[in-house]
Amino acid sequence: MLRYPCLVLDHDDTVVQSTPTIHYPAFMATLNELRPDVRWSLEEFMQYSFEPGFEALCSELLGFTPEEMARQEENWRAFSLTHEPPMFPGMAELIRRQRARGGLVCAVSHSEADIIARDYVKNCGFAPDLIFGWEQGPGRRKPSPWPLQEIMRVYGLAPGQLLMVDDLKPGWQMARACGVPFAFAGWGSPVAAIHTFMRAGADHYFTRVEQLEELLVGCER
Repeated sequence: MLRYPCLVLDHDDTVVQSTPTIHYPAFMATLNELRPDVRWSLEEFMQYSFEPGFEALCSELLGFTPEEMARQEENWRAFSLTHEPPMFPGMAELIRRQRARGGLVCAVSHSEADIIARDYVKNCGFAPDLIFGWEQGPGRRKPSPWPLQEIMRVYGLAPGQLLMVDDLKPGWQMARACGVPFAFAGWGSPVAAIHTFMRAGADHYFTRVEQLEELLVGCER
């Protein structure tokens, strides 16, 4: 019997290493166009994406207008369609094993559904059972609890039958709102403040993909 019949995965920097390869260079290109006086390191960008969060980063820290926000989304999508991030070592095998054992694999992310499906099909051979991406809009996009509520509704699952795996706060907030166990995916994050927060707040704190696999199969090494 699976410990968690439904594995709910964030995408960026949880399943694929996309911030260094896609999101950061794409956003820096946008800043060069819209805010040429702003220069952030990769670690600064990741820190701000954690706190205050990406949407607040754009609206509050940078003061993007709606037109500028649309422009950054356009730049990001164009970059995402022409660049494919690598999956973290061991992640494709973990996802395939979850499916092979009869488990569900769902994605809840701030990337768009077609990009997520593309990465899964290329690396795992199939798309997630359900995908909730950026296109859901503010009211249904994490940290809104709606994606997890919808997964539980569709499959008739209780909160304890899901495991939410994420590297940033919106996934943690969403899981907490629904009573769903939360695992921190720390293998892609170099930001000490994020690790400090998650070490204290997550149900499971991981720095290696193998640790997640150990939890899913209920074994210890």
